[in-house]
Amino acid sequence: MKLDEILQSLFPAGYSATPRQGLLSGSGKRGNGTDVHILGVIDDTPLGIEDAAQLASQVLDIARTPGDAPILLVIDSSSQRMSRHDELLGLNEYLSHLAKALFVAELHGHRSIGLLYGHTAAGAFIATALAATVLVGLPGATPEVMDLPSVSRVTKLSIDVLKEKAKTNPVFAPGLDYLFPTGAVHQIWDPAKPLAEQLETVLSQWPAEDTRAQLGLARGGRPAAQRIIDQVLALAGQ
Repeated sequence: MKLDEILQSLFPAGYSATPRQGLLSGSGKRGNGTDVHILGVIDDTPLGIEDAAQLASQVLDIARTPGDAPILLVIDSSSQRMSRHDELLGLNEYLSHLAKALFVAELHGHRSIGLLYGHTAAGAFIATALAATVLVGLPGATPEVMDLPSVSRVTKLSIDVLKEKAKTNPVFAPGLDYLFPTGAVHQIWDPAKPLAEQLETVLSQWPAEDTRAQLGLARGGRPAAQRIIDQVLALAGQ
């Protein structure tokens, strides 16, 4: 689905969203008349320091806004912008600041839904989609924390070996179908049905806590995380 089609299906009551240099901002109307803040990285844009700073500023502005209007974060990005300019100015800190801004907004009542509809990778993926309260995806989205050639270079394993391992351990592979079993992706939406109804389902069933480890255990894609969390909490006396 194209972005305009997605937003029309999400907000049949109307929306206003302005694209500018690879970023998106605006708002949409839910069926009950309340607002949803719309932010995003679009057009396969690499996320540089200026982009991360602008998004973080907008998120913090939302955090200061009275009420609990949620944030919809639509994602079709490249990776972070890996230029000398960005790296020397501390790109990692800018990305961290953006992720923390989303957390601050959540603490002030503005929870966020990341919506993967295109590509995203690496630090840009982590600081936006994975930093949202809940992450959903549309078929055809191609998220990856690290592509297989990069994983191969780091692990010294061949791509063929990694593809074979991915069949039983989805953390070795990029893609929506592999991230879903790990619990990183909460739901995969059906584009043949109205997206507004699927959005309302998420908004009406916010998890009380981070459930990604629980989902990873239940789906068989991340079997050890919840067990380790439980052990740490037990040792801490909680």
